[in-house]
Order: sequence, then C-alpha cells, then structure tokens
Amino acid sequence: MEFRSIDRKYSQELADLFRSCFTSSEGEAEGESIAALAAELAESIDDESVFCFVAIESDAAVGAIFFSKLTFESPARVYMLSPVAVLTSRQGQGIGKKLIEFGLNSMRARGAEIAVTYGDPDFYGDVGFLSLSEDCLKAPMKLSMPFGWLGQSLTASPIPVFKDRPTCVTAFKNPAYW
Repeated sequence: MEFRSIDRKYSQELADLFRSCFTSSEGEAEGESIAALAAELAESIDDESVFCFVAIESDAAVGAIFFSKLTFESPARVYMLSPVAVLTSRQGQGIGKKLIEFGLNSMRARGAEIAVTYGDPDFYGDVGFLSLSEDCLKAPMKLSMPFGWLGQSLTASPIPVFKDRPTCVTAFKNPAYW
C-alpha cells in the first residue's frame, strides 16, 4: 500500500470514494452530502489551505483524508482533519489509522502546529487526538456534538489558548457539517 498526497485532478474519484463510504454507513442523503463536500475540497487543493492524502492499492484509492486550514487572528498553523473515508470492504484493517498518521506526519513536515478534527473520540484517540475544549480552541461554527471536538499538538508545545473563533475554508461554511 502506498500513501501520498494528490492534487485536484482527482476530484471526481475522491467524490466517488466518499459517496460510496458514507452511503454504506450513513445512507444515501449523507453519502451525497459528503461526496459534495469532498468534491468541493478536492477542487480547492492548493497545498496551502487544503491538502489531500490517499492510500493507494492496485492503482486505486482505498482511503482518503483532507486537511484544511483554520485561520485565526494570530499566525498559528492549525489544520482540520476532515473528512476521512476508507472503502467499506477495507475498513477494520488499520488503513484509516495509517493514512491519518501519514497525513499528520506530512502536515508536521509542512510546518503545521496543531491538528483538530470533529468526530468519534474513540477512533481519533487511537491516532493521538484528545478532547478539546472550545475554551481553548473554538470550532469555526457551533458544534452539535461538542464532545467530538478533538485536537493534538504537532510540535513539542501544548496547544495554546485561542481567544478568537477561526474561519474555515469555504467548503466547511455549511452549518450542517457541524
């Protein structure tokens, strides 16, 4: 299995991967919603505000993750990991964990200081994410499930307190994702 970053020319393949995964687990409406999000993020890949990493096997993506920049008043380099997809037939084999670890290491090498995500604390806890209070680092929008706001420092320093609410990339400005 190969892990690598990809560019925007794979936007349709990424949308199809996310559609398949989320339709299987969450239903058709959620599959279409997350496919649209993945397509918009893929079209925005610029290796500055949006990054995408994939797990490739037999010349096909079996998993993909996105990192998108959160912008604060301070010059901190904070990126949000979301969404994440692994083909349904390949789930439970550690591909997602390895892909996330690859992505975190790649983002660290690119100078990212903090990674956050919004999801299942049990799953993301396995790759170093811890519960994150909005008193420390606010989400870009109101959270429907605050217990799912998670973060980790990608440096030797702890996550500092940010007083302002960050802005996110356009694709995540839909309250339905929060």
